[in-house]
Amino acid sequence: MAGLPATAPEPSFAAAQQFSLVANSLATLLETARRELERDRDAARVSLATASHILQAAIERCSGANGATRGGLAAWQILRVRAYIDSNLHRTIHIRDLSEVARRSPAHFSRKFKLAVGESPHAYVVRRRLERACHLMMTSAVSLSEIALSVGFSDQAHLCRLFRHAFGQSPANWRRERGIPDEVSLRTGLDENIP
Repeated sequence: MAGLPATAPEPSFAAAQQFSLVANSLATLLETARRELERDRDAARVSLATASHILQAAIERCSGANGATRGGLAAWQILRVRAYIDSNLHRTIHIRDLSEVARRSPAHFSRKFKLAVGESPHAYVVRRRLERACHLMMTSAVSLSEIALSVGFSDQAHLCRLFRHAFGQSPANWRRERGIPDEVSLRTGLDENIP
């Protein structure tokens, strides 16, 4: 047994930080679901669905070391790109940045990413921003304008427009339906004035 290490290798700081973020998000969402189960089943369902998506993404990030998706990017490329996107949602993400992370040309990267993930890099980034915004709306009392900026939208109107397109209602209505106190909604400013 001389060739085996005595202890397991230490996880990197970034991996530990990522695990902590995922674990805390899941714990918060599951606690919200437990609390809302009897009072508001829809809010509980949303919390459970969001927790499920977060967990599935974490599993995919951790288990994707089996090579390339048929015709797409290698698993290590997908993992690195997803981690980069999740770490940089608060700022502008360009295709050239993502292609550098995957070590491919921008055009090649865009085609292969769509094959591997099933949506364009831009659509994936927008979806991840909306998912993060939903999580923040469910777990914090932060205003919609602050949430919009923290997830990389240019302003609250940008968040509202994309949110309405994806969910069929404004973020303020979505948040209110899930039992977030009205004083939070009143602080959001542009509540229902966004088309």
